Amino acid sequence: MGAKQTKADRSGGLTVQPHLTVHDAKAAIDFYVKAFGAVEQFRLVEPSGRVGHAEVKIGDSLLMINDEYPDFGARCPAAIGGSPVAFRIEVADADAAVERAIKAGATAVRPVQDEFYGDRMGMVACPFGYRWSLAQPKEIVSPADMQERWTKILEGGQS
Repeated sequence: MGAKQTKADRSGGLTVQPHLTVHDAKAAIDFYVKAFGAVEQFRLVEPSGRVGHAEVKIGDSLLMINDEYPDFGARCPAAIGGSPVAFRIEVADADAAVERAIKAGATAVRPVQDEFYGDRMGMVACPFGYRWSLAQPKEIVSPADMQERWTKILEGGQS
């Protein structure tokens, strides 16, 4: 029998851990593995096949996933008209990351481009109702410079 695993061991000690409800957790896990390089940690499956809880890691971050449980208020984005929640994954190559996600079944939302806040970034929507920004840090931009660049863009200029 192995040593008892603690919650901190599983989560890496992260304080905030996102938990997604999807319409097909098994397919979502497969998609996140293919699209984002997720590594499945474990899943709890009911005899009916419904996933009650699963955990994957993307980089050093824990993502929890489950199938819908409407009786407990766990509904997927499609069941409630979409999700306002979006995620950001920091990547080494935004162009390659977006291409990989699209090949895995994601839909392009925003093309990859250099952004005023210092990232090269593109956005995709996964088949499970969530948006994912795939961001490659290129430049450290101070909040003051970021505000100045954003204001200039909003006033019709270029950053």
